[in-house]
Amino acid sequence: MFSCPSIALYIHIPFCETKCPYCGFNTYSQIEPLMSGYVVALLREIELWGDLLNHPTVRTVFFGGGTPSYLPSEDISQIMQSANSAFKIETEAEVTLESNPGDFTSHKLTKYLESGINRLSIGVQTFDNQLLGVLGRRHTAQDAMDAYRMATDAGFDNISIDLMYGLPDQTLEGWKSTLKKALELQPPHISMYCLRLEEGTPLEAWVRLGKMSDPDPDLAADMYEATKDTMRDAGYRHYEISNWALPDRESKHNLTYWRNGDFLGVGPGAHSYLAQHRFHNLRSPREYIRRMSNGGAPRTGIAIDTRTLEEMPAVESVEAIDQFMEMAETMMMGLRLDTGIVEADFASRFGCTVS
Repeated sequence: MFSCPSIALYIHIPFCETKCPYCGFNTYSQIEPLMSGYVVALLREIELWGDLLNHPTVRTVFFGGGTPSYLPSEDISQIMQSANSAFKIETEAEVTLESNPGDFTSHKLTKYLESGINRLSIGVQTFDNQLLGVLGRRHTAQDAMDAYRMATDAGFDNISIDLMYGLPDQTLEGWKSTLKKALELQPPHISMYCLRLEEGTPLEAWVRLGKMSDPDPDLAADMYEATKDTMRDAGYRHYEISNWALPDRESKHNLTYWRNGDFLGVGPGAHSYLAQHRFHNLRSPREYIRRMSNGGAPRTGIAIDTRTLEEMPAVESVEAIDQFMEMAETMMMGLRLDTGIVEADFASRFGCTVS
């Protein structure tokens, strides 16, 4: 039987109104007719996992995608109700929802709060309107500012914004301007990622074919160095390679990943790490709905091993992780953090020291 003090829960929402040309995630546009069936399938998977894992405690929940804010807020509420029934979600759990600036309404924000969402991650990417066009974003810089303020007015006090640097035709001064505008909002948390040209995406093809300039890696490095100085001076802790936070506002959910902790992912393409097994679901939303509609009855009180995991309707691949691999991965992931590897924690977990 699965036994763990607590886990993190990731909920994948694969829907987008439009798919950005740089995005390599398992997301889709123009499949809105699948939404209602998808929610039913997702509720079923959550129920099955709750029973199989004997209703473990959940310390963080993260709605990712895709664009979770594109889903009707009533569906988000229903998913949260299901998660609360299947798991023991801690009273003070961090519950994050990824969102696009153009999706906010007062009604949606109120419903989020009522359902238990207490943290928003807003995909701003840049405050340069020309670069927003390059990235295929649906909002303007002003839309992003307005959305942030709408969220705070609604009662959200834990908000993260995503920014991107190293973009085609982006200048160092332009990046510094985006940083300045971001800091005017004083968000508790900012994630900043260097653009990666994902193979198979339209943006990668445009650059490869010479239709768009190839981003300069040396310039991107200069942007990163400028970011570190600017954020330090503004009072933010650079607690992870791509993440900055005000005191006590680090992403608790993502820290689970970086500390190589136990987490469960539900939805198509979602990844999990439980009971020294890494596994992931099939990617197709249509096939996911089909399999979950034919899923078996809930089971409880059995060992969580490779065979059990492979019998779950949506699981596509399972890999057992031995202790040596777990130790190596814990060390590698820990190097992303400003705290590095905490020797006392490592020794408590593995019964030996790092050295």
